[in-house]
Amino acid sequence: QLQLVESGGGLVQAGESLTLTCVASGGDVSNFAMGWFRQRPGEEREFVAAISYRGGGAYYADAVKGRFTISRDNAKSTVYLQMNNLKPEDTAVYYCGKDRPGSSWYEGSPMAFGSWGQGTQVTVSS
Repeated sequence: QLQLVESGGGLVQAGESLTLTCVASGGDVSNFAMGWFRQRPGEEREFVAAISYRGGGAYYADAVKGRFTISRDNAKSTVYLQMNNLKPEDTAVYYCGKDRPGSSWYEGSPMAFGSWGQGTQVTVSS
């Protein structure tokens, strides 16, 4: 059974950087798009970034465009999220997910993804 494990979160100051890592085990994700989402307390999960199965196409939420970069290494079954110039509003639990076959994953809906990991907390202080 596929498992996704996120790591790399932490407490940083505004303007600093973090790199999140999502490692897949128990299944092959190399033929699936992967996405990063985040969720704040009391709010719905929101799209952050997604990447095509070969890494040739990447999509970002407007709020993170120009600051975050998603990438993947299929040989390592790993997806990354490089986050630069972090802002307090980036504070959330970050999750990675695998796209559901046949989904329009590039539209950024959480419904297009599954196999969520446990998440990693990112806290940005002002």
